[in-house]
Amino acid sequence: MFTIDLTLKYMSMPLSVQRKEAEGAEATYQEIITAMRSKEPQLLELSCDRQTEKKIAVFSDRISAVMISEKSSTASSGRSPGFFSMAEEEVVKGEG
Repeated sequence: MFTIDLTLKYMSMPLSVQRKEAEGAEATYQEIITAMRSKEPQLLELSCDRQTEKKIAVFSDRISAVMISEKSSTASSGRSPGFFSMAEEEVVKGEG
């Protein structure tokens, strides 16, 4: 399962949708990036593969970041995926 997280301007919590396949996650990521690069704001409507009733709509000019992460069944750290948690793990490993 792949999660696409959208960080919006002036909002501390990301919005997330999930895709079952890597290809679907990459296509959604590219759709969002293309909309972000557009000079005109676009309304993006996204749905979730895991919770099919979950839908979000957001204007592209409100998105400040987008990230894809893969949910691993072996992840036991309890941390959410992202750049911050990856950097934190590297510091901890470097100390020990």
